[in-house]
Amino acid sequence: KPNNAIEPYQVVKIQLKGLMNNDTPNKNSGIEQTWEFAHPNNQKNTGPLDSFKVMIKGKSYGVLLDHLDHKIIQIKSNNLIVLFEVTVLDKSKTYYKFNWQVEKYTKDGPLKGCWLTTIVSTPTPVGSSI
Repeated sequence: KPNNAIEPYQVVKIQLKGLMNNDTPNKNSGIEQTWEFAHPNNQKNTGPLDSFKVMIKGKSYGVLLDHLDHKIIQIKSNNLIVLFEVTVLDKSKTYYKFNWQVEKYTKDGPLKGCWLTTIVSTPTPVGSSI
C-alpha cells in the first residue's frame, strides 16, 4: 500500500518486483500491487482493475510479467515529479526500455504526499542478452 514514507525509486522498485513475481503469493498479485501504486488519474484512464490486468497482460506491457531482471535509473526530478529510465530483461532474454514517471499526490486524503505512478511508456526493444 502507498504511504508517504516510500521514496520515488522504491515505488518503481516495488512495482517491478511485483510484476517480476506476478503470481506470488497469489495469481496476479503483482499486477494488483502495481495498480495500488498507480495515480488515481492513471487508474481512471486504465481501470477498472480488471481492464488494467488485461492491459498489462497485453502485447506492450506483457514483457514486464515474470521478467528476469530490471535496472532503474533516475533521469530527472523536481519536488513533484520524478522520471526514471527502466530497463527490463524479459523472459525471452530481450531488453526493453521504459520511461516510468512518478508524481507526488497533493490532494487531501489518504494518498496525500504519496509518490504514485502517472506514466509508463510503451516499451522500446534494445536488443538481446547472450
